[in-house]
Parts: sequence; structure tokens; C-alpha cells
Amino acid sequence: MPGSRAREQAVKHVFVTGGTGYMGRRLILLLQRRGHKITAVVREGSQWKVPGGCEVILADVLDRTTWERHLRPSHTLVHLVGVPHPSPSKALEFVDIDLRSAREAILAEHNARIELFVYVSAAQPAPVMKSYVMVRAACEAAIRKAGLNATVLRPWYVVGPGQWWPLALVPFYKFAEIVPWTSDGAKRLGLVTLNEMTAALAHAVENPAAGMKIVDVPAIRAIAKAGSGSIPRINPKE
Repeated sequence: MPGSRAREQAVKHVFVTGGTGYMGRRLILLLQRRGHKITAVVREGSQWKVPGGCEVILADVLDRTTWERHLRPSHTLVHLVGVPHPSPSKALEFVDIDLRSAREAILAEHNARIELFVYVSAAQPAPVMKSYVMVRAACEAAIRKAGLNATVLRPWYVVGPGQWWPLALVPFYKFAEIVPWTSDGAKRLGLVTLNEMTAALAHAVENPAAGMKIVDVPAIRAIAKAGSGSIPRINPKE
């Protein structure tokens, strides 16, 4: 049937690094629900955190030679590896983990010539967390230099389970957004929910960019509002 053929053509094989984390597990479940095939690249000992139904590759995301041989040109690579709970005190970890893993993923993508690279960066410029933003900007520069087809999402703070406290700042954001001299910054550094981020990531997977596409906070919100997806519930003990 024509409808069935169109659906099959839309199915993606998505590799996810960082698939056991805050966004990764929810994204995997959403992509699975939308019919995509998922392969999660995880370190030994973390495979139990991956949602069921995924292919699992045990590897070191800081060493592409342990997993890049599994990539094919038709694949999509979503890179979500990062230091949990970023703070200014973790500047060295941003370099050792965030920057190093991203560079390895970019080289893996480039070597395999895969269809699309999806990367979660950070809103920029920003007045705080300068080491974190600097590393994310360096990763973006590496993507651009490699000439990849890539979608880069730039959230600032992702609100969700265990990270609800920024909601107290919403009234201040609303006010700053209507003041002419603070409006741009308030929108660029605005809050997004985990639901919105997951929807935007799924949208990026299903709508491959030609060249490098930047998705900022207002665009992330707009994609979610358009109804690209919602977060499946996860048992906290999983």
C-alpha cells in the first residue's frame, strides 16, 4: 500500500550516544513510539538503563574506534553525552568529557558519511557558565569545519523531573521578555521543558538538515507547540 511504503521510507535508524541520561532515555522511547530503529552506544555497566527494544553497543564514547564501525551512511547520529548537572566548578570535565566525546562523534560521523548529526549545544552568548558555553561553541565550530549536515539545538536550562526549581523564575522571564533592552537575551536564555526538548530532538531526526541548522530556544518551543511529540512516562527505577 502507498501509505505503508511512505511510512517505511520515513523510518530512521538512529544512533544515540548518551542514551541512558536525562534526555536520552525519553528521546529513545519517543523515537521508538514513532517507529524508528534505535541503537544506543553505552559504556559497560550502563546497559540496564537503556529502554527495551534498542540495539545496544558497549563501547567508549571517548574513543570512536570502539563503535564507529557500526555506522552506515543512512544512519542518524544523536550526540547527547555531557557532564550531568553542569556548574562552573566542572570546567575541566567539560573539556575532558563534553568536548572530547563530541569531537570523537564528529569524526565518526565524518568518516562514515552518515545522513545527519544532531547535537545539543547551549544558548550563546551567555553572561554565566562561560566555560560550559565555550566548550559547546568549540563543538559547534568543529561541526561546521567538518562540513556536516547537522542540526544543533541551543537550549539554556531544561526543566524537568528533579530540575523544577527554575520555574520560580518564570515571572522574571516574562517581564524581561517585554522590556526592549532585555527582550532578546530573555528569549535566547529562556527555559525549555524536557518535553519541548524531546519533541525538538525528534523533529530534528525526522527532518534532516542540509548544511548546519541552529535551533534556538524560541524555535524549540515552537516545534513543541506544533505537536511534534510528548514524553512517554518512565519508571524512575528503570
